[in-house]
Amino acid sequence: MMNSESGWLVSALIALLIVTAPPVSAEEQTLPLWEVEGERNRIFLLGSIHLLREKDHPLPEAIYVAYDEAETLIMELDMDDIDPVATQKMTSELGLIENGGKLSDLLGRKIYAEATALAERADIPLHLLDRAEPWFAAMNVEMMLLMRMGFDPSLGVESHFMERATGDGKEIEGLETMRQQLGFLDGLSAQAQQEMLLQALAEGPELPEMMDNMIDAWKIGDIRFMEEGVLSEMEQYPELNQVIVVNRNNTWAQQIEALLDDDDDYLIIVGTLHLIGAGGVPNLLSALGHTVTQMHQSAN
Repeated sequence: MMNSESGWLVSALIALLIVTAPPVSAEEQTLPLWEVEGERNRIFLLGSIHLLREKDHPLPEAIYVAYDEAETLIMELDMDDIDPVATQKMTSELGLIENGGKLSDLLGRKIYAEATALAERADIPLHLLDRAEPWFAAMNVEMMLLMRMGFDPSLGVESHFMERATGDGKEIEGLETMRQQLGFLDGLSAQAQQEMLLQALAEGPELPEMMDNMIDAWKIGDIRFMEEGVLSEMEQYPELNQVIVVNRNNTWAQQIEALLDDDDDYLIIVGTLHLIGAGGVPNLLSALGHTVTQMHQSAN
């Protein structure tokens, strides 16, 4: 969802947990990529944008170098083992309203009227989502808006590297299951789900400029821009931020730390939002005593 790729205001206390960042000259640019040093291995953490456009490729060259050095690719989901039929069944089970209920019933008259007005402004046919729970409607709205702009999940960072890893015979693993991911959203309170949907609809007219700015910042690893632009917004929704960002970051940091005594190198790809801010995975690993460095490459 869109929230997971925007930025937030960060406290000055972040300075206490800043990861190691090498000086960057005018001839170099930072990347949305971190290196974590293990006992005998290295782990690369790559921030993802889940949908991209053809014009957003190729990605920065240093990202491909990290991929080449890794024996194993780990993503939020083990994407090469996803069963489309089972996924569709699970999505219907968790995302559609049971017993003939409607989205308008769950939202109530006032909120549904607000959602309808925002949908008309964004040219979204909200009536087509009337059987969807609010969180699922929000995901569909964001997908409609992004695909209308030419964004495609098959061009996203995960799909791009999954295809390479499959061709190269590299092992592909996941940090979570599809049921876990959908369950996080399905378990949100009614208010949090309503906020998700209204935010997704409200972003519609501004989304093209927002995405252009975010991708520009992502390509040069402009973490401050993403923190102040996206992370601060997410933190305005405490429940959503806790469930979707904070809890998962803490779990992933423990999973990743367990790999640091391995012999193999890993490339781990997760949404960029999970790698920035004081509670981002790089800072959590740094606080545990590991050496974490944001990577860079020649600006030429």
